Amino acid sequence: MSGRHGEPVRGLMSAKTSPLFQGRFGRLFRTLPPARFGPTDADAASNLAALGKAMSAGFDPPKDGKDDEESGIPALYTYFGQFIDHDLTFDPSSSLQKRNDPDALVDFRSPAFDLDSVYGRGPDDQPYIYDGKNAFLLGEPIQGGDPKATDLPRNNAPVRRALIGDPRNDENTIVSQLQGLFLRFHNRTLADNPSLPFSEVQQLVRFHYQFVVLNDFLPRIVQADVLKDLKSGRRYDQQKLRFFHWKNEPFMPVEFSAAAYRLGHSMVRPGYRLNDNVLQPIFPVPPAFPEGLTGFRAMNPAWGIDWGRFIDIDIRAYDGTPAEQAKRLQLAYRIDTSLVNPLSVLPPSVATNPSSLAERNLLRGWRLGLPSGQSVARAMGVRPLADKDILIGQAVDNPVPPPGNITAVSKVFEKNCPLWTYILAEAMQHKDPVKIPVTESVTINTPKLGPVGGRIVAEVFLGLLFGDRNSFLSIDPFWQPAAGPDYRLKDFVAYALGQ
Repeated sequence: MSGRHGEPVRGLMSAKTSPLFQGRFGRLFRTLPPARFGPTDADAASNLAALGKAMSAGFDPPKDGKDDEESGIPALYTYFGQFIDHDLTFDPSSSLQKRNDPDALVDFRSPAFDLDSVYGRGPDDQPYIYDGKNAFLLGEPIQGGDPKATDLPRNNAPVRRALIGDPRNDENTIVSQLQGLFLRFHNRTLADNPSLPFSEVQQLVRFHYQFVVLNDFLPRIVQADVLKDLKSGRRYDQQKLRFFHWKNEPFMPVEFSAAAYRLGHSMVRPGYRLNDNVLQPIFPVPPAFPEGLTGFRAMNPAWGIDWGRFIDIDIRAYDGTPAEQAKRLQLAYRIDTSLVNPLSVLPPSVATNPSSLAERNLLRGWRLGLPSGQSVARAMGVRPLADKDILIGQAVDNPVPPPGNITAVSKVFEKNCPLWTYILAEAMQHKDPVKIPVTESVTINTPKLGPVGGRIVAEVFLGLLFGDRNSFLSIDPFWQPAAGPDYRLKDFVAYALGQ
């Protein structure tokens, strides 16, 4: 694992530096004033609560079959994005109840695509997650999709916690089983390369992951023109980074972590079909759905994922009948200013005061002193969206009634949109037709991050890779998987499955 990133955290400058200190948060736009949403803190919190409510959809049960809010992005990318977030950031100290100074916040996860959420501190420091031969331990068998599927390894406490590098990767059934695929990918890479030492196997796994992040995940969520502007010819160019700069090593910008990269919350479906027999909401909705896909517990042995329902590792024909719909590829919801109902009423075990994820995101951005979306756009040389184009609602085709704009929530948001909301609304104005892999090709209008949100996400991704001396962009920018330049997340999954 890497050591310090950037300058010491304020208040610790005279203290001995811990070797476990990983980095700090900071700002891309340090000179921009924080957005204000009312004359008092109470007024601001009330206005943001109203906006959070407007950004929360009504109850929508989990379903099979075509859904008007589906994008052209397979559903696994939602949770791959969550996995990336856990790999890059961990901030246990910021609060929704007080103002936070990003310069005084520690990122307890190294801001690098280094899979420390998988490898932890390695087999020497955390031998209990390895088998003694540099392979990861796997858990108990689970049924439903892949015949070789297992749970994560767990302790024997009454509530059986996962023995993994980052416990957050057990917070729901889908990211938990994705973590399991990373363990299996490492184990297969180790078995296929018996002469390589652990460090080189680890590097191979990291390089494949980084390649997918850069060449598959990023183009699925960011508009092509934004990415093109960061390239010289066909390759990304560090000199094209205009906004993400650092003195020593990259930091974690709050404009990214508290706003732009929270795009994934809008991509979450209300529920998912895991296999032929299991269709569940993301959280329990009693009495109809007493169970949900919540984690931090031993996996239900019948909840093994059929990965072809989450990523296009195969082509599935379906004729519209209920039996065939159950086997279809599920797609992420469109990036828009609407979060599904289960995220607006989080269970008490997940969050309280407030329980709305949309409101929590808005409060966190305000408490961190984020500038408005319009201020950031102007600082980037981008014409800000007009208020009439900052729509609040679902980005479905031909919505009835059409969504209203942000000023209908409160006049305090006139030319003064919270950055997170602005970035989602900007994506709604930048839809790309995306073909999904089914027997008869279907094209779906898919919102993608635009010149503000997309630029922030892309520059941070690239900056972290260029700034990491152990990344493939630093060691060998021409590196590519043996399968070739078209290697994608589906290929990573297929290899982990043994296909």
